[in-house]
Amino acid sequence: MKAAVIIPARYASRRLPGKPILEVARQVTGKYIIQHVCERAAQAPSVQEVIVATDDERIAAVVEGFGGKAQMTDPAHKSGTDRIAEVAADLDADVIVNVQGDEPEIHPGQVEHVISLLADDGSAVMGTLAHVIQSEEEWRDPNVVKVVTDVDGCALYFSRSPIPYTRDSGGWAAGGPAEPLRHLGIYSYRRDFLLRYAQLPPAPLEVAEKLEQLRALSAGYTIKVGITQCRCIGIDTPDDLEEWLRKYRGRQGLEEKGTEA
Repeated sequence: MKAAVIIPARYASRRLPGKPILEVARQVTGKYIIQHVCERAAQAPSVQEVIVATDDERIAAVVEGFGGKAQMTDPAHKSGTDRIAEVAADLDADVIVNVQGDEPEIHPGQVEHVISLLADDGSAVMGTLAHVIQSEEEWRDPNVVKVVTDVDGCALYFSRSPIPYTRDSGGWAAGGPAEPLRHLGIYSYRRDFLLRYAQLPPAPLEVAEKLEQLRALSAGYTIKVGITQCRCIGIDTPDDLEEWLRKYRGRQGLEEKGTEA
């Protein structure tokens, strides 16, 4: 299957403006956040092309400056899905992968995994990933999107609410009959479906939860969910940024000690 990664990237983030090209990230890691994402996505064996879809010339200039490919998109788009659909319309690819531009720890294996979900299941038009939630605090956090699946690993529902609720334990149950799963914001789409999907009107559940993937479920489409062990988290806030930079400095320190030894 021919696969292309499209990375939607905006400058006007409410909580962390300009985060794809923050100078502090380049100063500490040697690369902008968007460059980390592009290079990691490109390492997935099935990926033939990586494109950053943006409406900001500053982001496009940075991407082209490190040798990446950027495409300017309509600034009127209301979602990342609309933005990647505009780019995908001109691509010769079977599968389009949506990788968020604020996830510098995305693993190439995760990109390959989400592509394989569609290669292995002809009934699914979308694929995504999740990992097991390890704490009640994370499970109850409305900023953490949860997903529940059927016995075939297809999504039944996504929610900001703490689901599933294990009645016999008062709600939270680590290792219970249905493990709670945290949804990760990476998606694969069959290209033809993506173009149709972008034309669907917002669904009531999508509007309520502010979760765009509920548009596909509400319309009766199948989303395959793969379970990953990687717990990479996106950079949404200044605290997230500082935590990522702290971990990066720590890894660099360990590598330097190993070289000295």
